Amino acid sequence: MDEFLAAYPDYATTVRLDELRATEYAYLDAGGHVYLDYTGAGLTADAQLRAHVERLRSGCFGNPHSENPASVASTVLIEQAREAVLRYFHASPDEYVAIFTPNATGACRLVGEAYPFRPWSRLVLTTDNHNSVHGLREFASGHHAPVRYIRLSTADLRSSAEDVSAALGRRPGPGQTRRRGLFAYPAQSNFSGVQHPLAWVDLAQAAGYDVLLDAAAFVPSNRLDLGTVKPEFVAVSFYKMFGYPTGIGCLLARRHALARLRRPWFSGGTVISASAQGGWHRLTEDESAFEDGTLNFLAIPDLTTGLAWISDIGIDLIHRRVSYLTGWLLSRLAGLKHGDGAPMVRLYGPPNGAARGGTVAFNFLDARGAVVDERVVARDASAAGISVRTGCFCNPGAGEWAFGLTQRRLREIGRDRSGGRTMDDFLALAGMPSGGAIRASLGLVSTIGDVERFLDFAERAYCDTEPARDGLAPRQHC
Repeated sequence: MDEFLAAYPDYATTVRLDELRATEYAYLDAGGHVYLDYTGAGLTADAQLRAHVERLRSGCFGNPHSENPASVASTVLIEQAREAVLRYFHASPDEYVAIFTPNATGACRLVGEAYPFRPWSRLVLTTDNHNSVHGLREFASGHHAPVRYIRLSTADLRSSAEDVSAALGRRPGPGQTRRRGLFAYPAQSNFSGVQHPLAWVDLAQAAGYDVLLDAAAFVPSNRLDLGTVKPEFVAVSFYKMFGYPTGIGCLLARRHALARLRRPWFSGGTVISASAQGGWHRLTEDESAFEDGTLNFLAIPDLTTGLAWISDIGIDLIHRRVSYLTGWLLSRLAGLKHGDGAPMVRLYGPPNGAARGGTVAFNFLDARGAVVDERVVARDASAAGISVRTGCFCNPGAGEWAFGLTQRRLREIGRDRSGGRTMDDFLALAGMPSGGAIRASLGLVSTIGDVERFLDFAERAYCDTEPARDGLAPRQHC
């Protein structure tokens, strides 16, 4: 602890988060739980749950698609939540709308299915992307639009500005107004924690592209100001920010870009009117045209509570806490050694805290330098009361690059149409010893105690271990 405080003396300025941990998040320590999966989901404060119960007890709320008192009561709270979302991200209501979705994946799908892809337009993607963004290529391909990937070009899993510029192409000439396509990338990698430059938004727009920014992993501990950086579309999952409610995300869309989207279908809540016999429909002229069916009207008002909770704590305070703990975790993992001095850990992504978030991907290595199967780690960590995530985290591009899988081999595997393939079969074909990496991610009420307990677990479990020989049970010598 003394060594940590010497390295990060300003950590003491984040003590309020320790106080909240002891009060509003007391269930963690009461259960002896080390939670290191904030990139998977944030945690819920008791205050949020109290606010939810008090609101439901205080009024009668019904389906918002009506003018009766219960319906109007719900509509008022939904619109207040919509205003709170725009206000939190400094998004002017004159420029942006907030469209409620089930999650960030739902937000990405709204864009992909309605974007006007054509054979002359492009979908440009970074290799480092969540599957929810990679999936957009199916919509583009369905309209015969070319798909181009920007490779990862550095050891710490970043793409270069030169490669981004080359993929986007030259700026449009004078008088050229046709959009060149859609550029989609994450503000922060859910695999490696790399924070890709927000300056790419302006770069792509200057090249004639609309931009879809996946902000799901970024906004839980970083400030996103849409008054300064203005992508056409932003995807967010609120449970990653403050835990509750689940099942609600948001597409923040600039009004002029939203007007270019063409929905391939209509549903309840999206139309002014529709005719069964006449075969026509008229979509509403606001964001409700993209909100299918009945919204989660009992939970959406909890967004107002959650955003106020984060605002009261201060996103900059959260950012500092996460940055300090991430830097310490990285340095300590890099310093773990077996008895003969061989490294215990292989890190993926940035080795320090520069331009990265609190997501750390790695594998443990046994005494022979072989990867300890991440399923063993998942089992052992769970038994120790530690929540980490294992696998490839729905980010195949970053995983493929981190594990050294070649494009040629991956295409060969893709052409293999043999039936009955399991995940282990695909891993064996790719030449991977295990199913992926380990991801420890830090967040709102992470503490130095969480980090130290995880490191202590790692040293006890995997120092000088031999590879597993019978099932999932590595043998240990220290």
